[in-house]
Formats: sequence, C-alpha cells, structure tokens
Amino acid sequence: MAGLDRRGLGLGILGLGLAAGLPRSAWAGAAVAADPFAMVDPDLLAMAKMLPHNVIGPDTLATLRARPAGVARPAPAPQAQLKTIPGPAGAPDVRLVLFDGTRGQKGRPAYLHMHGGGFVIGRVASNPANLQEIAEACQALVVSVDYRQAPETVFPGALEDNYAALKWLVAQAGNLGIDPARIAIGGESAGGGHAAMLAIAARDRGEVKLAFQLLIYPMLDDRTGSTLTPPPHVGHFLWQADSNRYGWASLLGQAPGLAKTPKGAVPARLADVSGLAPAFIGVGGLDLFADEDVAYARRLMAAGVPTELLVVPGAYHGFDGLVPNAPVSLRFKAEALAALKRGLGVS
Repeated sequence: MAGLDRRGLGLGILGLGLAAGLPRSAWAGAAVAADPFAMVDPDLLAMAKMLPHNVIGPDTLATLRARPAGVARPAPAPQAQLKTIPGPAGAPDVRLVLFDGTRGQKGRPAYLHMHGGGFVIGRVASNPANLQEIAEACQALVVSVDYRQAPETVFPGALEDNYAALKWLVAQAGNLGIDPARIAIGGESAGGGHAAMLAIAARDRGEVKLAFQLLIYPMLDDRTGSTLTPPPHVGHFLWQADSNRYGWASLLGQAPGLAKTPKGAVPARLADVSGLAPAFIGVGGLDLFADEDVAYARRLMAAGVPTELLVVPGAYHGFDGLVPNAPVSLRFKAEALAALKRGLGVS
C-alpha cells in the first residue's frame, strides 16, 4: 500500500483498482458488463442500487441546479462568512464563502476550494461540513469560490474567477492572518478539474507559488466518453459518459474530444506538467475518471512533481459523500486530509 517516499515522488495506492493499466482482458468480462453492481464495494452497494440515472443536459439542468446544499455543523465549528471580491477585468465580482479555523493565530495556512458539479451544476460550499472539518483539522482558513458556471460562461471564465480568488488570498494574507507560502488549492470532481487548471495557470503566470493541490476524483480529460471509451465496468453510477460529454462541451464551447482545445482548459492535454504544485489524487476504481486520474498522476510523477495517488477498488464517483460512514469512505477521507496536512506543513 505504501508507495515510495510519500513526501516525494511516491505512488500511494490503496488496492490499485482495476483501471490503472492492467490488461483489460483480465477484468472486463461479459459478467461485469451485464451486472454493473458486481464489483461494487459491499458497503457501497445499497446506495449504488438507489442512485437514479440522472443525465445532465439542457432539459435537466435547472432541476439539478435546484437541489439543496449540504448542512453545516453548528458552532463551535467555524461558521460560514460571505465575502465579495473584485472579479476579473470586465467580469462580475466573485463571491466567496470563508470558514476560519485559524483560532485567531497568525501565519496559518489557507485552502482555496472549488466545488464540483460537472462544470454546470453545484454551488459554492455545497458540502459545508467537509470544509468545516478541513478548517478545524488544519487550523486553516478555508475559502470556497462561487465561480461562474457553464454553459452560460465558457472557459476561461471560471478559471479567471478562481484565479482572482487566489490573488486576493495572497494580497490579503496579512489581514487574513495566513501565510502566503502555505496556500493549497483543491476540489472534488469538476472542482478538482478547476483546481488542476488553476495550478497550471499559477505555474504559467508565475505570480503565486502554490504549496499543494488536493484533487479528489478530478475531472481532467474531455476525451473520456467521447474519443476515449472507458472500460465496461466503470462510470455506471452518479456520473456517466453522456453527462461528461455535456459538461465538457458546456465548458469548452465546443464538442469534447476535438483535436484542439483552449490552452489550459484540459489538464490531461497539457504538454508539459513539470513545475506544478505537489499533488494528491484520489479516485474510485469504478469511477468514470479512474483512467484519466491515474494517467495524470503518472505524468506528474514522471515530470518530477511530488504526487500521491490513491485508487479505491469497488468505489464509484462521489462514494465518500454518498456513503460517508462506510469504512472505505472514512479511510479515503482520512488519507486525503492527511495528505493536505502534509502539503500545508501541518503537524
């Protein structure tokens, strides 16, 4: 399970799911294709059987956007603080939600968070209890960004919103009581994709040096489900290939999988990944994103970027949020939090 030095170029893998480069003939049999539940972790199975097949598209977008956010924990957990900052040039202001776990201490770290939702749904701080937990565990300032969504705003609108939030964090570090050298970024699903894009922009623009990027089952490759066909046993639950095509088409303003994409929009297509911030990438072995996430982690390591990869067998997209108390979910969240603490230098 332990990789090489987990603080260096380690490959930390928890039972390397079946999507990480093994011969597909060894595990993509007719029985699996016929029964998508066959490989699901037993503790995640009941929820998998309850999940509807919600395809995101123009006809369902409004309904899915109307779903309520999660419930925050009461005080003394850090409570949400709303903040509005200037947006990118010529664009609207950007709304932030802050959870301050610094306990009044100075020089604490910060975590800039981007929510998930396939680039088209979700909302800022949609899982507030998770952000409160991070703020407390790291004694950090956690900031979640209300970036503009597709298809109303195509790339690079959301990236520029997130970058504006990052620059604001650095500029206000003294007033906020944070150490500008200890800023991590991250998110789940599309939020992980946005974080990966932001890490690329930070490297290329040279204005901010990030300490870490926490990528939880990140959405990294527009070709998945279009020009790249996933194995038959992955991508059955919560997030499927048809929704993936819609999400990427909405963000890019063009069909996914084309030969050319806007520069910096698709992390998996980046020619040179050297010099990016150290990373943790975690994904379930049955997640539609398993192959692309493993491939990205391998490219980061090959380029000398300190990277930890965690692939959880039997786990589908969003499993840790859907079945939060399952043993596999608790282990996954503990590993991700421990990696973030290491990345921020928190003991």
